[in-house]
Amino acid sequence: MSGTAQIGVTGLAVMGRNLARNFARNGFTVAVHNRTASKTRALVDEFGDEGTFVAAESAADFVAALERPRRLVIMVKAGEPTDAVIEEFAPLLEEGDVIIDGGNAHFADTRRRERELRERGIHFVGVGISGGEEGALHGPSIMPGGSAESYQSLGPLLERIAAKAPDGAPCVAHIGPDGAGHFVKMVHNGIEYADMQLIAEAYHLLRSVAGYSPAKIAETFRSWNTGRLDSYLIEITAEVLAHTDAATGKPFVDIVTDQAEQKGTGRWTVQIALDLGVPVSGIAEAVFARSLSGHAALREASRTLSGPTAAPLGEAEAARFADQVEQALYASKIVSYTQGFHQIQAGSEEYGWDIDLGSVAAIWRAGCIIRAAFLDRIRAAFDTQPDLPSLLSDKQFAAEIGAAQDDWRAVVAAAVHQGVPTPGFAAALAYYDALRAERLPAALTQGQRDFFGAHTYRRTDREGSFHTLWGGDRSEVSA
Repeated sequence: MSGTAQIGVTGLAVMGRNLARNFARNGFTVAVHNRTASKTRALVDEFGDEGTFVAAESAADFVAALERPRRLVIMVKAGEPTDAVIEEFAPLLEEGDVIIDGGNAHFADTRRRERELRERGIHFVGVGISGGEEGALHGPSIMPGGSAESYQSLGPLLERIAAKAPDGAPCVAHIGPDGAGHFVKMVHNGIEYADMQLIAEAYHLLRSVAGYSPAKIAETFRSWNTGRLDSYLIEITAEVLAHTDAATGKPFVDIVTDQAEQKGTGRWTVQIALDLGVPVSGIAEAVFARSLSGHAALREASRTLSGPTAAPLGEAEAARFADQVEQALYASKIVSYTQGFHQIQAGSEEYGWDIDLGSVAAIWRAGCIIRAAFLDRIRAAFDTQPDLPSLLSDKQFAAEIGAAQDDWRAVVAAAVHQGVPTPGFAAALAYYDALRAERLPAALTQGQRDFFGAHTYRRTDREGSFHTLWGGDRSEVSA
């Protein structure tokens, strides 16, 4: 088998199959391979008219079908299955060839794999791909890491298949070395968790406090999607809420079990944020909200706990409240992105990646799950001021969140008064207030730590570390 394929995909489940089809549709000859050969044959039989595929049943035939430098995309489950596929194919490759992992790998695994394969002369590229199965087929947002040399070889292919932003730019960019691409994809998913939680809280408030039906809330979300909240998640939320279950005639949202699933990337975001010392409280609350929803027995045992019962508002009051919820949702959304970009910035500094935050915002403008109109403004903010310490330091975002804060506070207060849980809204507001506070109670925390553990503290009036001898005369000594 001669090397005629510009790219190869092994692992032909839904994402791998659709990615292979995307390459073929864009004029590339694509080698395809799967551990179960019948999947390979099925792809070619069903979609062979979409482009040029080279079916390979063995690993050796698959590698032989690729032109040099070989570019081999792995689309299998993260973890040990990915390591197994790498070990199967790496001995068949030569110096300068490129292995691309398109799965949701942990960035630490990607760093390890890149280092090990680099020692063998093989490039390893961890690629974050967002957009689900539709994005994989029609154009995802793509976040590749790895060496600059590997991107020179791979970049032109990825740029062809990536989603296109409104200005026509492909939603792909070289993120940085080794695990940078998978790190950014991880944070993308963390922001996605927070975004979805905030939208769910807005729905809950409109249902329980405003007294709106799911169909009415769908209309509200459609209206919001024509303004500053214009985004993929707002759009699909309206579709879900408007859907009626065919079997029962009830609103679809009422026949779905209220226990949310998660695949792990949101958890990783929070875990790594803790390691980096970066507060991502909104993302954390979204992860914990999903976790709490799944503890069915605990929730059942707690339903008799006392508390207020939400009382729906009158029509005029409900309309006013809906406007306030829009303000709270927008302000909380800004905070979620602020926290996510702060984590990317911290990761970039920790691992020496030199990530361009404006570029990240640019490639999230289309194709990915969190695509939203205001990402273009986020891109512009970081392009104008690359060292911007926070999105909340941008004058326009600061002005908008300032204008929203009265309604934001009113919504959180109403939620507390009516007994509707809004951990995302409340955490975002607390983050905002903590950032703008002149003094935080951490001073007391440091005093407590020094009292019970002699952990020392710093003073506001002179340099150095100090410890108070809390027994006796409580004199102070330099640490």
